[in-house]
Amino acid sequence: YLTSNYIIICTKQGVIKKTSLKAYSRPRQNGINAINVRDGDNLIQAKLTNGDNEILLAIKSGKAIRFHENTVRPMGRNASGVRGIKLSDDSPDEVVGMVCVQDISETTILVVSEKGYGKRTDVENYRVTNRGGKGVKTINITDKTGQLIAIKGVTDMDDLMIINKSGITIRLAVADISVMGRATQGVRLINLRNSDSIAAVTSVI
Repeated sequence: YLTSNYIIICTKQGVIKKTSLKAYSRPRQNGINAINVRDGDNLIQAKLTNGDNEILLAIKSGKAIRFHENTVRPMGRNASGVRGIKLSDDSPDEVVGMVCVQDISETTILVVSEKGYGKRTDVENYRVTNRGGKGVKTINITDKTGQLIAIKGVTDMDDLMIINKSGITIRLAVADISVMGRATQGVRLINLRNSDSIAAVTSVI
């Protein structure tokens, strides 16, 4: 199990890194290094994979990239990682999340914008490309939707919890969220008051 599974981590600046789970088998009381984070960057997510996952990274400007994890070679814990996706040059941009998909037929990709719009899209709608590219549109970003804030891999059996910056939380069934094409803005998932926006999104099995 230790040698056939991996920890994949990503940063806000689009760096991705894959390390064998075995490298974490001797933790110390004060922790061990998982990645050498570059100046101005931050670690945002870590996932356990089996070596045969499809990886999707999404950025605030509304694009996402899909590639197979075998395009990322395993590295030691102290390495810095490699480029996973290229950020937009038009405005300050960053990675908002990473999805690791094992079963493409069962999983849909859920995206949510900061002003409460969201949708699901079939994984097959994201063509497989080389890592490090600009990606393709995953949601149509407008003034009405705000920037992309979350990407999740979900199934019809899941629920979705959305937490606003004002402290309001709602829970809804993923099956009730429409499946649409990549280049749409989605539907309103939650009504926001005044200048409120979404703080966090999580799926619930």
